[in-house]
Amino acid sequence: MKIFAVIPAYNEETTIVQVLQKTKPFVDQILVVNDGSSDQTAQRALVQGVRVITHSVNRGLGASLGTGFAAAQYLGADAVITLDADGQHDPAEIKKFIEAIEHGADVVIGSRMLTGFEGMPWYRQVAQILGNLVTFCLFGAWVTDSQSGFRAFTRFALEKIQIKTNRMEVSSEIIAETKRHKLNLVEVPIKAIYTDYSLSKGQSFFVGLKTLVKLVVRRINQ
Repeated sequence: MKIFAVIPAYNEETTIVQVLQKTKPFVDQILVVNDGSSDQTAQRALVQGVRVITHSVNRGLGASLGTGFAAAQYLGADAVITLDADGQHDPAEIKKFIEAIEHGADVVIGSRMLTGFEGMPWYRQVAQILGNLVTFCLFGAWVTDSQSGFRAFTRFALEKIQIKTNRMEVSSEIIAETKRHKLNLVEVPIKAIYTDYSLSKGQSFFVGLKTLVKLVVRRINQ
């Protein structure tokens, strides 16, 4: 099975090299989607010998995942792992995702709730629970960590899932698409590595409200 990692990155020059070095042992190829970064993210990724696809302007997480998924399929990936470029995820846990796929999962979500939100600040916990509730209320799909960026998809799943949103709302959209196409979704427990840097990357309250509005629009147009 040919395993690709898709890593969206926007101004992640301080962490991208370490993330790539830790990810390489667990996948066959890495695609970094440089989402209009104004720093050295792309250059530092290229030095690591990975493929870099660059958006000329910042388009958002959803657009970056869409670009990465399309490229991975074109290059012959059998499965795709997504993880964040800020160092929040432990690539050594990729083995859990691959094992779940080998046992029949189409989509695998890494859940921080299954480890008790260990180390997660309370306000992040509240935001996560609200994200789960919104996803369930709008799309009728329940998972314990709807906003997790650590995921895996089979090629079959990627051929079914249609990403229409450009930004953070893509996390709920993926869950909705998984349910719509009756894909086999499995959650695996993961730990999250929180630093001042990774915590600074979260959504603000107002960005969260914009995300909610876009999800409502996505639901209406479904």
